[in-house]
Amino acid sequence: MKIAILGAAGRMGKKLCELAPGEGLEVVSKVDIADGYDRTWSPETEGVIDFSHHTAVPPAITTAAAQGLPYVIGTTGLTPDEQKAVDAATAKIPVVQSGNYSLGVNLLLALVRRAASVLGPEYDVEITEMHHRHKKDAPSGTALMLAKSAAAGRGATGEFLYGRRGDIGERPVGEIAIHALRGGSVVGDHTVMFAGELERVELTHKAQDRAAFAAGALKALLWAKGRTPGIYTMQDVLGLK
Repeated sequence: MKIAILGAAGRMGKKLCELAPGEGLEVVSKVDIADGYDRTWSPETEGVIDFSHHTAVPPAITTAAAQGLPYVIGTTGLTPDEQKAVDAATAKIPVVQSGNYSLGVNLLLALVRRAASVLGPEYDVEITEMHHRHKKDAPSGTALMLAKSAAAGRGATGEFLYGRRGDIGERPVGEIAIHALRGGSVVGDHTVMFAGELERVELTHKAQDRAAFAAGALKALLWAKGRTPGIYTMQDVLGLK
């Protein structure tokens, strides 16, 4: 399968280009605004993996939809209007969209949903995430996915608190809070804490290498090839739903 990598000059883009041949994929286009990279993908392209800046997603996925190319999105921080472009494309092509493509994180999502269901709102949920100093968006897409999993486990809506400051009063029952940390060269650490009156349960995932994410994204594109148009997640790819 001949593929295009968008955001090829970035950390994830470089890792994708490095690992693709081992998955039987040929990178025919390395697209990025940096010097020395392609500006558009080749007519040979049979699938696209996008880890570019969120503002670049709408025009790229619209073009892919017109060309009938399966599309994998790893870019996070999309605005509501940018997400609308993604949603529109799913009427024509299969799109896999996830804030995290690692097997471990997707297993964690399932565990968090189950824990939230069993423990209930009596256990306060606090989510912390830490990434390297260069990450531009906060909180991470993975942290948001974890918060949504906890909310789904409780049968609650996705209303979350982002950090705390000042005299905000007591913590309300059922609140789900997210806290973002940045520093050093941390690839990605996520912890979901269920804090009860008598005990705490903590579920943690620590990424040691970006290869964990890249390998999952490559697997997702292979899985998406030939699928019915629609929106899918890594949970679908791994059969965790």
